[in-house]
Amino acid sequence: MMLWVCIGGGMLSLLIAAIGKKNREDCTDYTIAIKNSKENIFIDANDIRKLLKAGAGSEIKGKKISEINLKNLEQLLRENVWIRKAEMWFDNKNVLHVEVYEREPIARIFTTAGNTFYIDSTGKKLPLSDKLSARVPVFTGFIDKKAYSAKDSMLLTDVKNIATYISNDPFWMSQVAQIDITPGRNFEVSPVVGNHLIKLGNGDDIEKKFNRLMIFYKQVLAQKGFDAYSAINVQYSGQVIGTKRGSEKNKVDTEE
Repeated sequence: MMLWVCIGGGMLSLLIAAIGKKNREDCTDYTIAIKNSKENIFIDANDIRKLLKAGAGSEIKGKKISEINLKNLEQLLRENVWIRKAEMWFDNKNVLHVEVYEREPIARIFTTAGNTFYIDSTGKKLPLSDKLSARVPVFTGFIDKKAYSAKDSMLLTDVKNIATYISNDPFWMSQVAQIDITPGRNFEVSPVVGNHLIKLGNGDDIEKKFNRLMIFYKQVLAQKGFDAYSAINVQYSGQVIGTKRGSEKNKVDTEE
């Protein structure tokens, strides 16, 4: 028992000494990696360098490791609106690794008051950027409030779900020009090709609604033309109602 205590105490002393030695050494360099799944980059390595320098009070490279508070610097990075997550660590060569996960816009929203912003997958509001404009689905007619009610939050969830579905489908990403939110909180799509309005209804069963719409495109519009109908309603389960120009309706039944 005494032998194990001595060995354990010796190992602990060595570990403490090694940590103390490392803390007295200088940061030899640092690397910055920005992680995102798309090409949108609203924050770059130069932005990160400026934030780190301001947070550390000087250049990171050459600074004593003991004087670099990784926890505080990580928190500083997370406070940036475009940063979702930040992690920092030193390797055995005293190189500081900075890994940043960028927030990615999934939709651009125009409010009833004329304001505009992006949202990410969590629903967080993101400002427009001078660096570039994100190619994401555009929604108009969103409520303009500083604080959302439970009903408003449900509407925002619908926006996220619709935007995510469209973004993940190359055809609809190319075909959808914008989505308008009506006063009754239903969604209406203006297409790029075709002079018709697509009525989605609420945000439920979006995949099924777009599947029904695709069937109508293939079975009807492919033969009659994309301008043959003034409106296409896919909000009702199992069917599509197309309103021909001149108010004659055409109904196509589909299977869910």
